[in-house]
Formats: sequence, structure tokens, C-alpha cells
Amino acid sequence: MTFPVITSRGLGRWLVALSLLVSVQAMGHPHGWIDISVRILTDDEGRVTGLHQTWRMDPFYSLVVFEELQRVEGTTLDAGLDQLGSEIRDNLSQQNYFTEVRVDGERQPLGEVSEYTAMQRDGRLTFIFILPLSAAPSLSGNTLEYQVYDPTYYLEVVHEAEDDQPRDDALVLRDMPACVLTVLPADPDPERVIAASRLDVDESGEPGLGRFFAETGQVVCP
Repeated sequence: MTFPVITSRGLGRWLVALSLLVSVQAMGHPHGWIDISVRILTDDEGRVTGLHQTWRMDPFYSLVVFEELQRVEGTTLDAGLDQLGSEIRDNLSQQNYFTEVRVDGERQPLGEVSEYTAMQRDGRLTFIFILPLSAAPSLSGNTLEYQVYDPTYYLEVVHEAEDDQPRDDALVLRDMPACVLTVLPADPDPERVIAASRLDVDESGEPGLGRFFAETGQVVCP
């Protein structure tokens, strides 16, 4: 599993329990999911300064984390979530925060995340952070596209949806009403779908497998 987990002393035992519980659920990747919503941040000149991302972990993963945090003596759930948020940030920083951003096909350099929080919201572990774009590209006359995915496809990352359609708040851009926002569905090759379905919980697929199953957020501006 590539997604960051609690590694502090006293919490390590939850990893074993989680792996056992997940392994009996089903063979094949993915083994969990994250619901995301993204807000494109811009400055007064219409340049993209960052992506405000909200990740909601699936209910099962969230339940295991909350139960283990509450079992730790001498601390509170909020303190445990603060520590977990820091660990998530640190681990994601080694994997480009699971995020690729392109403007007119050119990949954009990402900055380091310094604003983030982990919390319990409606029974789900929720991680919120701002991912800066180092180059601050202009949106005027350009097309911005991003993908958020676990490279191993152990976890599936999807935009918030209702009735199999992205919600209005799944992708948001304020103060630039002429831009067209779309969440494009993934269209993986059937052979890759079959290959992923055959991977066990402790197996890895081809490098970057998750990219082929990733939705694409698209912002087209005149």
C-alpha cells in the first residue's frame, strides 16, 4: 500500500489489522478509494497559484484509523489527527502529492505543501491541503489539466460524484466565469483493467499504473 499510514510507536499494530481485513475483501486493485474535490486558486492576474484539494478517505479506511487513534493512551483524537496529517504530507511529498498538472500539455512544477490539515468529517478521514504551482501559469487563452492518482493503483482516486456524475463542487474556479470546467472520466485499456484486477493486496503492477485509471480535471479559458 503506497498511501501514507500511521507509523508512530503505539499505532503500528493497526497496519497488520488493516492488511488482514483488506486482503479478505477481494483480490485485485484497487483496495480502497479517495473522493476528492479541487478548487483552482488564482491571483488577481488570472495566474494559477495552486490547487486546493480535499480528500475524503473511504469509510472502511477511515473507521480503522479513528479506532486506532482513539486507543492510544495519553493523547486525543485531534492530536492524533494532527500527527497523521503531518505524516501524510511528508509521505505524499515524495510522490508529487499524487498530482500531475499540465498547461497546454506542458507539465508544471509543483511547490511544497505547507498548508494542510487532517480531520474527522461526517465519519470520514478528510485531508485538506493547498498544493502550490511554482511557475504560476496564466489561464488566459490556455487549457489546464490535472490528474490525481495513486501510481500503484492500490487506491482509486475519484472526484466527488452523485448518480455517477461529478458534483458541481468537485472542480471549482472562482472569479473567472468564462472558463469551462470539466471532469473527464478515465478510459483505461481493457487489458490493463484485467491486469489490475489480478493483483493481490501485496503485489504491484507496472510503474504508473494508476495514471491509466485517473480522471482528468480540465479548465479551458478564452
